[in-house]
Amino acid sequence: MTASLPFLGFPDRLGDGHTPCAVIFGAGHGSTYPVKDSSGYVSAADKIRTASQYDAELVEHWDFDLGGPLFDGGSVNCIDIGDIATTMHDNAGNRARIEAKTREVLSMPAVPVLLGGDDSVVIPFLAGFADHGPIWVLQIDAHIDWRDEIHGERHGYSSPMRRASEMPHVAGIVQVGLRSVGSARLTEIEAAQRYGSRFVTAREVHAAGVDAALRHIPEGARVVVTLDCDAFDPGIMPGVAARTPGGLTYTQGIDLIAGLGRRARIAGFDLVEFYPPADIDGLSAQTAARLLVNAIGTIVRQD
Repeated sequence: MTASLPFLGFPDRLGDGHTPCAVIFGAGHGSTYPVKDSSGYVSAADKIRTASQYDAELVEHWDFDLGGPLFDGGSVNCIDIGDIATTMHDNAGNRARIEAKTREVLSMPAVPVLLGGDDSVVIPFLAGFADHGPIWVLQIDAHIDWRDEIHGERHGYSSPMRRASEMPHVAGIVQVGLRSVGSARLTEIEAAQRYGSRFVTAREVHAAGVDAALRHIPEGARVVVTLDCDAFDPGIMPGVAARTPGGLTYTQGIDLIAGLGRRARIAGFDLVEFYPPADIDGLSAQTAARLLVNAIGTIVRQD
């Protein structure tokens, strides 16, 4: 596993006898469709790491998003172990490596934090929780990702929530930020509704606040958050493959994360679909880095 710059300058291990509360790792490729090229996502994790370097010397400073320093007055308790070696179109191998690393982190025990990669990396990430259920999934995304297959591939970026719904350890799914049009047809909408997925559109969040989504999460549940960057408005997150107006704001995003931390427990977190070739002046990388800071700060505060 390699990384040019660790997120916020975090170490890759803690001293003897100390277990991190969260472990960051990246995966550039998951299950790429036969007719697609996923190489544009490979640099996403390191672009986010690079953007975080502006704040690396400020880890002990007051963070107004969190209401205190990142580690709440304690020592650094998060590590960045770099990226899993993945290869485009080695779909089964990539899934096996992502799932194995997720299981390894959970066995520490620590909260795994995955940086994608397209949305296909979410499937093996969630599969890695098989021995740590039941879990709920909070998907923050513009799309429901419920296709059964595309071009014969059942583990691609349009299928993660469909595959999650088939996992026995997944107790429920809440999908927030939905808007516009994507790969879902009426058949996928009906399949998700039959499963019992809770749809919360971006418009509902704009009108009623983040509780429109959080109220569907059982209090005290263990929740894996999967955050697709296209959930956010392209004004703050232009670096995605499918820009769609009307998305969530940064404040809504961090309020979802903080509110979830108060209501339930974040058991895992992934951030996917940041597409560096479409970024503008590093804005998406910076926004993604700050979202990750908020996730880590929330995880720290739930221990």
